[in-house]
Amino acid sequence: MADIARLAGVSEATVSRSLKDSPLINEKTRLKVQEIAREHNYKVNAAARNFRLKKTHTLAVVLLVDREWGHEVSDAFLMVLLGSIADEAAHQGYDLLLSTNPHDVADLNAYYLESMRADGLIIIGQGRNDPRLDRLADAGAPFIVWGAEVEDHNYFTVGSDNRQGGYDATSLLVRNGRKRIAFLGDIRHPEMEHRWEGYRHALADAGLPYEEKLVIPTDFSRSDGYEKAARMVVDGPDCDAIFCVSDNIALGVMKRFAEGGIRVPEDIAIVGFDDNPLAVFSTPSITTIKQDIREGGKLLVQNLIKVLNGEKIDHVTMPTETIIRQSCGAA
Repeated sequence: MADIARLAGVSEATVSRSLKDSPLINEKTRLKVQEIAREHNYKVNAAARNFRLKKTHTLAVVLLVDREWGHEVSDAFLMVLLGSIADEAAHQGYDLLLSTNPHDVADLNAYYLESMRADGLIIIGQGRNDPRLDRLADAGAPFIVWGAEVEDHNYFTVGSDNRQGGYDATSLLVRNGRKRIAFLGDIRHPEMEHRWEGYRHALADAGLPYEEKLVIPTDFSRSDGYEKAARMVVDGPDCDAIFCVSDNIALGVMKRFAEGGIRVPEDIAIVGFDDNPLAVFSTPSITTIKQDIREGGKLLVQNLIKVLNGEKIDHVTMPTETIIRQSCGAA
């Protein structure tokens, strides 16, 4: 940089600003500096610059997904969310580091931030109250979580109104005349627990009893939805509707029902959750509770950058929307 400054007859600070296209430097000087840099094949050493500034200009997306719960990185929901995060990060001038399920990393702060792999973390996969998130918060690390706001946990989240979504899904089935509504999901997961709370509230408001045997623990996968539906086919259905906490579960359920001669929605109505891109192409198409995943990805990046800039943020709870298709039996 000193050589470029000498050749251009300007200061090193002017060279630095010119190479960044800073509007503080007049256009004639900027173009002159940039031309000299090109002639001499001058490149900024990004690694050295980042080391000096103690910044990486990189955000890490850490996927705490677990196959035990039916999570797959290739899931359509995750692909849409990651795409939105990547687009917004690029728009904000940040690179993205994607890391999947580092079970052997006990200290996320040391691994990603203190080692200068990234400036901040976006955590996807809130899980069953992973203690590593609390340790990140206790360390004052810059991070944000996709998921549900949970009491007694000192970190900020971006997510959907899962309680309202669960309430709306169940209420829709009630309005369509369904009396025995099953719930398929794993309520040990905070988001699913909130959907279950909405389900219970809707049953109570409709004067319908809550039955433990109709709450069937199910992971997020199509395969587990298929398996749980298989038991209903063999034993005979004990319900006239199902609220599935993800469209993936609903897809698996409907495939097994079709094989077993159970008609959807005539025999059993179904409502899913997420508005998975595949939901509209199933037969019948899936009525679902839509999460605005694209907006969620943008807000994750925007709020993390606010944290990095020392600004205050709060939890973000986005509204859900009921998308009525064929599977719920509505007219």
